[in-house]
Amino acid sequence: MKKKVGIIVKHIVLAFLAVVWLLPILWLVVTAFSGYKGINISHFFPETWSIDNFVQVLFKPDSVVQYVTWFKNTLVIAVFTCIISTIFVVMVSYAMSCMRFKGREGMMSFSLILNMFPGPLLMIAIYFILKSIGLTNSHLGMIIVYSAGSGLGFLIVKGFMDTIPESLREAAHIEGASEVTTLIKVVLPLCKPIIVYQIISSFLIPWGDFVFAKLMLNSGLSKDWTVAIGLYNMLDKSLINQYFAVFCAGGLLISIPISILFVLMQKCYVEGVTGGAVKG
Repeated sequence: MKKKVGIIVKHIVLAFLAVVWLLPILWLVVTAFSGYKGINISHFFPETWSIDNFVQVLFKPDSVVQYVTWFKNTLVIAVFTCIISTIFVVMVSYAMSCMRFKGREGMMSFSLILNMFPGPLLMIAIYFILKSIGLTNSHLGMIIVYSAGSGLGFLIVKGFMDTIPESLREAAHIEGASEVTTLIKVVLPLCKPIIVYQIISSFLIPWGDFVFAKLMLNSGLSKDWTVAIGLYNMLDKSLINQYFAVFCAGGLLISIPISILFVLMQKCYVEGVTGGAVKG
């Protein structure tokens, strides 16, 4: 009886947490399909339903809503950051896992210490450095910053590479393969799950970032904004009563691509996380 009561209590707590977590998401979805543009706090579900908010977001840009332009900006930054960051992380992980050289242990320890330094404390310094070379209000500057320190996050990928038998690399070297050939033709094909994990992780950072993007893209030109900045601008007190439902529609649309990506690559993503945690 005591065990059954414990199970019931756990399920009640989990159900309560699920409701708390899902309620704001449900409200965002139903508000996006509302016929009322502002915040309707008198009814949870809208009295009238409409897809006008999605039509305005996608097909009727104005001085406030330029969603398609923001989406393109965000996609360009995220894709290039994803490619560059993944290459950096794979290269550093291979060097730390599969190669032996003087100072390797010290470099690993130093890299881990640097990786634990709070990123927000660096933002002001990074901003003034980029300003001095003319890369503020630039998508290129954001890509550089997002990608520059990505190699420090090598630990999980390295842990996965540690599980690959050393005999495979030795056989490749006996056949005359260089380190680059060994990485591309031997190690990478065995690292598909962790590569998928790294791609998704690298893509998500610029896709949903607001703080650094807001700091960098501060010229006031909405055509340069990312989706996060553009949606945040709709919550201004002078605009919220006309654009809150549009904000909800935009927030719903921006979540669809990454949700599809997660569903399609869920198996590889989970294998990458668990596999990379086997060894440090």
